[in-house]
Amino acid sequence: MKLPSHRGFTLIEVMATVAIVGLLLAIALPSYSRYVLRGNRAAAQEYLLELAQREQQFLADARVYKNTLSDLNIPTPPAVSRFYTVTIDTSDGPPPTFKITATPVAGSKQVSDGNLSIDQAGGKLPADKW
Repeated sequence: MKLPSHRGFTLIEVMATVAIVGLLLAIALPSYSRYVLRGNRAAAQEYLLELAQREQQFLADARVYKNTLSDLNIPTPPAVSRFYTVTIDTSDGPPPTFKITATPVAGSKQVSDGNLSIDQAGGKLPADKW
């Protein structure tokens, strides 16, 4: 009489599989988090560039910069407004100037980024984040 064979995994095989999955997660999660932060930052940078371009158009047309987002008629994308508060500071000069700043929302993932800004001369701060 032949004994029935039991199929299944041994405890050592299951523990080895769990250890490998844990190791892969430990490597992948920090990389994914950095990827998400860079993606949110890129969305904010794109929006700041669009606002700066619109400011330059207003200067060419009206000889002044606009000091509110609603005056520029470019709505803040949800991908930006969730993580950043965007403000515009202007000066009538001479010469007229502006500085557009994206400040991370307190408690959001982007707080470690610090403020992103661009001015009328195309100066982008902080340089290491652009």
